[in-house]
Amino acid sequence: MNKILYLPTRFFPAISGAEFYIQRIAEIFTKSFNYEVDIYTSDAIDFKALKDPKGKIIKRSDKNYYSVNQLQVNRYSIDYSLSIEEQMQFIKKLSYYSKLTLSDASLRDLLKNGPYLRNLIDYFLEKPNLEYDIVHSTFFPYFNLLISLIVGKKINKPVVCTPFFHFSNPRYMNSAPVEVLKKFDLLIACTNLEKKFLIENIGIPEKKVKVISMGVDYEKFNSKKGKDIYCFKEKFFKKNEKRYKMVLFCGYKNYEKGALSILKAIPYIIEKYKKLYFVFIGPSTFAFNRELSKIQKIKNVRILNFSPDNLTGYFDKKKIAAFKEADIYLMPSRSDAFGIAFLEAWAAGKPVIGSDIGATPEVIRNNIDGLLVSFDNHKDIAEKVLTLIKNKKLRRKIGLAGNAKVVERYSWNQIAKKTDATYQDLL
Repeated sequence: MNKILYLPTRFFPAISGAEFYIQRIAEIFTKSFNYEVDIYTSDAIDFKALKDPKGKIIKRSDKNYYSVNQLQVNRYSIDYSLSIEEQMQFIKKLSYYSKLTLSDASLRDLLKNGPYLRNLIDYFLEKPNLEYDIVHSTFFPYFNLLISLIVGKKINKPVVCTPFFHFSNPRYMNSAPVEVLKKFDLLIACTNLEKKFLIENIGIPEKKVKVISMGVDYEKFNSKKGKDIYCFKEKFFKKNEKRYKMVLFCGYKNYEKGALSILKAIPYIIEKYKKLYFVFIGPSTFAFNRELSKIQKIKNVRILNFSPDNLTGYFDKKKIAAFKEADIYLMPSRSDAFGIAFLEAWAAGKPVIGSDIGATPEVIRNNIDGLLVSFDNHKDIAEKVLTLIKNKKLRRKIGLAGNAKVVERYSWNQIAKKTDATYQDLL
C-alpha cells in the first residue's frame, strides 16, 4: 500500500477549487485505490487568516476540525507572533531547507503569503519515521509548498505540486516566489496553456509538467431524481417572479474572479431585460459588498447573495438547486487555472460565460459550449448575457455541448486514475 502526504494550504470548511481538488482525490484514493493518505494543513478558513490573526479560523469544537467525509484532517495553528525576519532566521538554519538553494527573496515572499506553521515543521522534523511514498502540495504561492519540499528532502521521496498557477494575474508574476516551483519533482497543470506557461515563462523542464484537469461529481448536479427536490426559485424568488430568468455566479466575490465586473454590468443588462435575478454564491469581500450596496439601489435590480455561512458545503442543496435552475452560469474571471464551477454548470446542462484570458479559452470552447468575454469589460459581459438570455435554443445547444464534454472526460474517477498513473510513474 502506497502512502501519500497531502499538504494543502487550507481544508474544508475553507472553500476553493484547490482545497476541493485535494479532498476529492484523497477520498477516492482512500475508498477505491490502494492508498493510505495523511492530510496536514492550517486552521485557516479564509485567505486573510493565512497571514493575519484577524482572519477566520476553524475552532477545535467544529465538527469538521478533525474529520471531513471520513478523512482524518490534521490542522495546525498559524504562528502570527514572529516577524518575517525572525521566521526567516529559523527556516534558514534548517539543513533540509539549505539543500533547496532558494533565494532570500523567494523565502521572504512565501513567508509573507503564509501560513507559517512552525509547529507543523517541528513535528515533521522531530518525527523519526516519516513513511511516505509521495508528498503532494497545493497551491502557489503559499508557504505550505516550502514545507512539502523540506519534508521531501528529509525522507528523500518525490514531491508533487498542483500550483493552480493563475498566469493571467499580475500578482503571480513576481520572479522571486516562482523559484520554489523549480524545486518540485513534478508539477500538475490543469490545462495545456498552464503547462506551456510554466515551461516557457518559468523555465520548468517539459518532462516535469503533467496535465491533469479538474473533475466534477456529475450525478450531484445532473440528477433529477428524489422525492424531496429542493426548488431554488420557489424558495427565494418573489411569488409573482418565479418564472424570471436567473444568472448564477459561484466563487470568491472579488475583482479577480469577475464578481465586481458582473455587478457593474447589471445596469446595462436590466436596461434591456428586466425579468432577471442575479445569484451570487461564495465568500465575500469588502469591495464586493461596497459595490453591491450601490447596485442594489438601482430600480429593477434583483440580487440574491449567499456566503459559505449560508451553506452546508460543496454539495449544499441550495447551491446545487441554483446550478440546476440557473439559465446562465457567469464567471468572467482572470484568476482560474481551470474553473471547477464551469464543470458543475455543464453537468447541470447550463451554458457558461467566462473570460478570454488565462486558461479559460482552453476550458470553454467559444460559441460551442460557452461564450467568452473580455475581462472586466462590463458592456461585453452585458451583451453576452443578453445574447443567451434572449435565446432559449442557443442556451440549450451550448449547455448540452458542455454536458457531453463533462460526461466524456471530467469525472473525478477519471481524474483520480490519471493521478494514480502519475504517482506510479514517480514511484
